[in-house]
Amino acid sequence: MGNMDAAAPRPVGIPPLLRPGDPPVAEIVNPGGKGPFFLLVCHAGQAIPASLGTLGLDGARRATHIGWDIGAAEIARGLAARLDGPAVLATYSRLVIDLNRLPGAFDSIPEESDGTMIPGNRNLDEAARIQRVDSLFWPYHNQVAGAFAARWNNGHPAALAAIHTFTPCLNGASPRPWDAGILWNRDGRLAVPMIRHLQALGLRVGDNEPYSGRNGGFSAEYHAGDAGLPHVTIEVRQDLVASPAGAGRWAGLLADALMAALRAAALDRLTSPSCDF
Repeated sequence: MGNMDAAAPRPVGIPPLLRPGDPPVAEIVNPGGKGPFFLLVCHAGQAIPASLGTLGLDGARRATHIGWDIGAAEIARGLAARLDGPAVLATYSRLVIDLNRLPGAFDSIPEESDGTMIPGNRNLDEAARIQRVDSLFWPYHNQVAGAFAARWNNGHPAALAAIHTFTPCLNGASPRPWDAGILWNRDGRLAVPMIRHLQALGLRVGDNEPYSGRNGGFSAEYHAGDAGLPHVTIEVRQDLVASPAGAGRWAGLLADALMAALRAAALDRLTSPSCDF
């Protein structure tokens, strides 16, 4: 795979991936929000750089769960409004590069997803991979890092919530039974009370299900976990949020759960990134 670290030496002569007319790497919703949460959605968009064509897939296939997290952007917009928080929504499809995977990981630029081959991702050389990392991955995460740091530096500290959605069935397996999942690794300050709050409503909520926060994910740990800042990753089943009404309902449920977790963890008065939480 080669070295995908941002500081690693790069081969010379690699052209930029994006061209005039391509959309920016991210959309920031409610950038001036001063509420207690900062939101990010790594799989919000479906765009593909013009230089990559369609990656060899038709529009119908790209619009399925393999290309983006269905409903995640709508949930985040609802949360941004309810919680007065900024939300950084990725623009480009996870098929181009997955912003929630460490560059160089086997599924960072997938050659196959849920039984579908991705012709435009096959047999890429190191230069092509670096082009995607340098043009999309690090620009997105640098934008997130700058906006998140600005909240703290400007006297508006915030916990980080990463929003995702999951397909009801994956790789032909049995239907997943959860309505939502709360993922976490070393820091359960928000995750544990969120799980309890949502389960008390009669919802089927997975604790590190259908994925685990202890392996695979990148964004929440990189932007908050490694600095000891409170954070949580949220997954909602896609058939529950595919409509505007469903996404709106879950934005309300999650807003209440996030605020309840903040109070339960005694984090409702964040003061500095170095305070003893």
